[in-house]
Amino acid sequence: MRQLTLVTAAAMALAYAATPAHAATTLISNCFWPPQHAVCTKLLPTWAKWVEQATHGDVKISIPPKSLAPPPQQWDSVAKGIADTAFQFNGFIANRVWGPTVAMQPFIATHDSPAMSQALWETYEKYFAKEYKGVHLLSLWVITPAELWSQTDKPVNSMEDLKSRKIWALPGTNANIMKAVGAGVVSGPAVQMNEIISRGVVDAYVGVSPASVRDFRLIPYTKSMTQFHRGIYSTSFSFLMSQKKWDSLSKKDQDAITSVSGAKFGRMISAYWIEADKEAAVELKKAGIKTVEADPQFEAALVKIGDNLTKKWIETANKRGIDGQAAYDFYVKRVQELSQKTN
Repeated sequence: MRQLTLVTAAAMALAYAATPAHAATTLISNCFWPPQHAVCTKLLPTWAKWVEQATHGDVKISIPPKSLAPPPQQWDSVAKGIADTAFQFNGFIANRVWGPTVAMQPFIATHDSPAMSQALWETYEKYFAKEYKGVHLLSLWVITPAELWSQTDKPVNSMEDLKSRKIWALPGTNANIMKAVGAGVVSGPAVQMNEIISRGVVDAYVGVSPASVRDFRLIPYTKSMTQFHRGIYSTSFSFLMSQKKWDSLSKKDQDAITSVSGAKFGRMISAYWIEADKEAAVELKKAGIKTVEADPQFEAALVKIGDNLTKKWIETANKRGIDGQAAYDFYVKRVQELSQKTN
């Protein structure tokens, strides 16, 4: 799908916002997922209702029919006023904010995405609340763990198997693990993975959960899933708002929006992936996609590589003014504590 340039998108946004004058402030909330995805049709609209109710109608949300900017440029679209709010995959903004990628470190993910989302928000508040500059952070959230998928009849279940593959991976942790193994890596946004995978450019992929395999229509090109005992990786997102737009709101409306954002929003939106994964698993099984338990030696070898990446994450965090080890330990501990409360 051809992506819009930011200049073209700016014109679209202005036209979209052109509505009759009224007392309420209308925020343009962008959704980069395909228009039919639940994030655009159910989850973002839920937040929109919360905002309107919390502000007693002072603030309303408008969701454009399609994304105003490509996935990697969501931060820029907000900073430049093309959209007032947007979701940003944190793997694309690690040069700007490092702290939230703590949730994307290897082999610490659980299947309790609301617990991970709340833990990430608490870690943000405690360890890297000053990282976001030029935008206002509304929320952070984490989705269910990614798995490793084979497009051939042979599952990927050893280091030798993995090295022999050309594999699609999300930028960041996934791509770095695959490169360390020695696999050929093609990396990019999840919304573009169907084009790569359906054309046979790669013969395996990693970085998405069962729900994403279904939602991005990858079932016809998938033969098996290798499931790890510990989550190899999970994806985190930032929910951003234009700082200029935020500053233009009254303190009363700011407080109201804050009350329905943060951990509350993170838990709500991330919970979608739990049920979606369960539903998708049934569809994948009906389609003949096999689930293979990861060989312990294979998983142990990947965990070792992951440990080295985590050490590098901590070193980089320290260089950026974050207590990396403390932030990492706090996040892992809170995920465990919050998961136990809900299980």
